[in-house]
Amino acid sequence: MSSYQSQPGCRDEQQRQQQQQAASLSYTQNAAAASHHPSISSEAASSGHHRSSKKRPVVFVVYYSMYGHIERMAKEVVAGVEASGCECRLFQIAETLPSEVLSKMHAKEKNSQVPIISVDQLPEADGILFGIPTRFGSAPTQVRALFDQCGRHWMSDALFGKPVGIFFSTGSLGGGQETTALTCVTFFSHLGMIFVPLGYKDKSLQNIDEVHGGSAYGAGTLAGDGSRQPSALELKVAQTQGRQFGKVVKKLAR
Repeated sequence: MSSYQSQPGCRDEQQRQQQQQAASLSYTQNAAAASHHPSISSEAASSGHHRSSKKRPVVFVVYYSMYGHIERMAKEVVAGVEASGCECRLFQIAETLPSEVLSKMHAKEKNSQVPIISVDQLPEADGILFGIPTRFGSAPTQVRALFDQCGRHWMSDALFGKPVGIFFSTGSLGGGQETTALTCVTFFSHLGMIFVPLGYKDKSLQNIDEVHGGSAYGAGTLAGDGSRQPSALELKVAQTQGRQFGKVVKKLAR
């Protein structure tokens, strides 16, 4: 009777031994396969590394500002871009006028903390927002000088498919709140860039209770004779543009 009762226990012990042997064999075979094919384990590790260290899309905010209006707007645009989850880098466009001329024009001193953009840096961005004051309804010479250096990018398609937008400053409502952007679209188109307008995503643009800049093409401010600074409404729209632009860049960078 005792011998009969011990048989199930023996069978259980034999099954456990067989399972341990099978597990040991499987481990040995997998280890051998990994030693012969190290790429198997390295690919898995590399895949996990890429997932954990995936970089955020980078947006350049590139501006030219003589009296500080566009510089102030640019800071809000940067805040909006960063709120979208993108990395944002702020640059200014090099001055072309001599210091004695700038002095006679009562131009504001340049912010030494903001680096000057090089045309060679532009392809590093996943998207670019240009801050442009208006000169006779279009971009000023300083901005045009940067654009004119992009011939190599046109030849190589280095900026092709990159999202681009614009925000602007004019002296009055009829001074270029639309034409400044429109006259830049020809440049963007020749380089194959994707122009991303603001539209009326920020309903403040439809506010008719106070004077303000901005249009469907981008955020804007009115400088008047230079004494007027961007209003709270204009700064809010600038931040909205940065945030919405950043969202588009993130979608295209997937």
